[in-house]
Amino acid sequence: MAKVMRGVVVAALAGLVLAGCLPKGKETPDPKQDFADYCAACHGVSGKGDGVAAAGLKKKPADLTVLSKTNHGAFPTTRVMAQIWGYAGAKGQGVMPDFAPLMAGEMVPYDGGDGIMTPTPVRLVALAEYLKTLQAN
Repeated sequence: MAKVMRGVVVAALAGLVLAGCLPKGKETPDPKQDFADYCAACHGVSGKGDGVAAAGLKKKPADLTVLSKTNHGAFPTTRVMAQIWGYAGAKGQGVMPDFAPLMAGEMVPYDGGDGIMTPTPVRLVALAEYLKTLQAN
């Protein structure tokens, strides 16, 4: 019986080791979870800039629900991507979190609104598309 159990344990461990070596399947990004993890502390669960960490910041976080409204009715995807990706200013000098984990993984062609299909991390695309759903009418 002990030999059988030891064999089962060895086989299970070998399976785990092999599973770690195999290429991972495509994972579907969860933009709502990414928003909760990276954005909600400052921007709030609803995106209005009223997160729990907002009070401790020198500058009030942007109300992400009015991005389209303040951009003549069009969602400013390129500007949003630039902010998330860190091109809107000197990286590391602002209060935006490091989005590096969102930039790892699969790249997809994405038109941020300028008519140019640009290779973009799929999780950033999903996050930008999620922000579009938060826009006030």
